[in-house]
Amino acid sequence: MRTLTTNALLGGLAILLGSAGTRADEWPQWMGPQRDNTWREKGILDKLPAGDMKPVWKAPIGGGYAGPAVAAGKVFATDLVSKDDVKVDNFSRGKFTGNERVLCYDEATGKQLWKHEYPVTYSISYPAGPRVTPTVADGKVYFLGAEGKLICCAIEDGKIIWQKDLKEEYKTKSALWGYASHPLVDGNKLICLAGGEGSHVVAFDKDSGKEIWKAGTAKEQGYCPPTIINAGGVRQLIIPSPDSVVSLDPETGKQHWTTPYEATNGSIIMSPLVIGNYLFIAGYSNKNLLLKLAKDKPAVEVVWKDQNKTAISPVNVQPLVKDGVVYGFDQSGELAAVEIPSGKRLWTTPEPLSKRPLGSGTAFIVRHEDKFFFFTETGFLVTGTLTPKGFTETSRAKLLPPTNNAFGRDVLWCAPAFANKRVYVRNDSEIAAFDLSK
Repeated sequence: MRTLTTNALLGGLAILLGSAGTRADEWPQWMGPQRDNTWREKGILDKLPAGDMKPVWKAPIGGGYAGPAVAAGKVFATDLVSKDDVKVDNFSRGKFTGNERVLCYDEATGKQLWKHEYPVTYSISYPAGPRVTPTVADGKVYFLGAEGKLICCAIEDGKIIWQKDLKEEYKTKSALWGYASHPLVDGNKLICLAGGEGSHVVAFDKDSGKEIWKAGTAKEQGYCPPTIINAGGVRQLIIPSPDSVVSLDPETGKQHWTTPYEATNGSIIMSPLVIGNYLFIAGYSNKNLLLKLAKDKPAVEVVWKDQNKTAISPVNVQPLVKDGVVYGFDQSGELAAVEIPSGKRLWTTPEPLSKRPLGSGTAFIVRHEDKFFFFTETGFLVTGTLTPKGFTETSRAKLLPPTNNAFGRDVLWCAPAFANKRVYVRNDSEIAAFDLSK
């Protein structure tokens, strides 16, 4: 996969840990160990059994969109329990009350080991629960709630080490769809989108919670995860905000460059992709942007933007890069292959999700060797191949029923985790593990 969106430090650390004999089959954060949606474990089955798969275990859970994280023999998740009817499909900011919870399960059995809960009032759209996958690093796990509650716990016993209320500390309010940007661990830092004046992005000491630096002001937090790339001879922290794309020095927060770019409702959700010398960013309402990265210094120039008949505009699904081609779901619900730098669509298909396109159709994509796993909003796990010539489905199995709703249909919008030769998935009532070993 020709992409530099991986955090170089985490990638190198994963290699060192693997060579030392430490378990490498974990999914400790959003998009996996290297934040690239690639599952590198060996001994995985080639085809799924047809029909309904039987789980290794399942356990109760409340509502939410946040996928699980798997590390150190544990599964970490977040949810919302509420007496309100929070399955609301709209763009309004209703008021809903309940308790957000941070949860830890035994990876082998699904037994709940510990939890914390706290009262919360949601004033966000799609108020089913938290959005952010937990992040595990160095014996700690970090949880970010939909209204900006940031908690650091010891993974062994759940002891709270430090916590913050980002809205209160930085004098801001939640974005329309809440806090949904996955924090990034970089060295001793936990980098988060906070919001507020001069604090759009904040780096905390990951062990103490002390602020190390803060930078930028935007009209809203946005949803795009902080992403580190290597380009122009330096490490660059890329932050797409609702009104610009910014590159910062990850050590100091000092700005390298910025380019204006208007994101509809602030909703660029994907992590930026590097393809050769190009940076691709896109989001809701036919928004997309291709930047050319300078080779000799941290700088960019705009190649094209807002191509609504070419390229793609992802919403819920992170696209991937394979051999210089971007594969991903457009907001129309079609899976497409896009050539870079032309932006030309090589092909489109509504599969593996459906026989016809579904608006904001969602099937989370994870690469494993020469095949891809797709976890669809209908609760199926699908395997298939992606090439510049097309998509070919090879197998599918039902894992969980969809328990939420959007656009008048039942949906399951929670990213899966792949570890220990298993896939871990959740909906709004249960979390489960399924065996994928040969």
